[in-house]
Amino acid sequence: MDSSSSNPNFLSLQNVGMAFNGVDILRNINFNIPKGQTLVVIGESGCGKTVLLKLLISLLQASTGKVLFDGQDWCALDEKRTNEQRLRFGFLFQGAALFDSLTVFDNVAFGLRAHSKCDEKEIEKLVLMRVKEVGMKESVLGKKPAELSGGMKKRIGLARALILKPEVMLYDEPTTGLDPIMTDVINDLILQTRKNMPVTSIVVTHEMRTVHKVADRVIMFYPLSRLKPNEPQLIFDGTTDELFKTPDLRVQQFIHGEAKERTLESENHEHRDEVS
Repeated sequence: MDSSSSNPNFLSLQNVGMAFNGVDILRNINFNIPKGQTLVVIGESGCGKTVLLKLLISLLQASTGKVLFDGQDWCALDEKRTNEQRLRFGFLFQGAALFDSLTVFDNVAFGLRAHSKCDEKEIEKLVLMRVKEVGMKESVLGKKPAELSGGMKKRIGLARALILKPEVMLYDEPTTGLDPIMTDVINDLILQTRKNMPVTSIVVTHEMRTVHKVADRVIMFYPLSRLKPNEPQLIFDGTTDELFKTPDLRVQQFIHGEAKERTLESENHEHRDEVS
């Protein structure tokens, strides 16, 4: 699937470390993401996956090292330039993060109204187009998020994330809590988004179904609490085929579900501390 690498360092992490309250979450992370690639990030809860997404869009600043986007160090940008660069990203949050008080239409239109010069007629046209692209009918536009199923919320969240035609899409556990049929729908939408737009995608997931379906490349993080000080936290970086053939027992345990119980037990802690 990997079709574009005209900029091999479109997103780059250089010796990145991240700590919360003195506890290291990420340590000495180094890798680049080429333009156009779909990178899937796996690993148990609490090993820094959601933190990685927030670092990539500068919602968090690294404790050590550098995070670069399109050749620019986020930390070197002023607030105005940072906000401009963030508009080049779309973010599908784990819980969709829709505004409960707004209709579906107003949720999807939010970015256009805040960051474009489109008039209401053009906004209506673009919102309807994005909503239909994610497989939803026009009749949903007047509903509130509370009236939607989990899968519908995820699709509307994706429509909202795509409304400004981002160059980078960040997906945080896009299929969590969904049944296999809706999981396949979301995975197909990730692929469709890439086909329709020149987008670079970073997908955080526990789902091997998603890994199989969408990944050009897979990386796996391991919890620092179970590593020696000199052991690398990034324990795998390669293709899906290579992932399933690697002899690393830690990787094999994860992909075959033996780490699932630990993952579920730590999930609530992960959400509170925002360090997944």
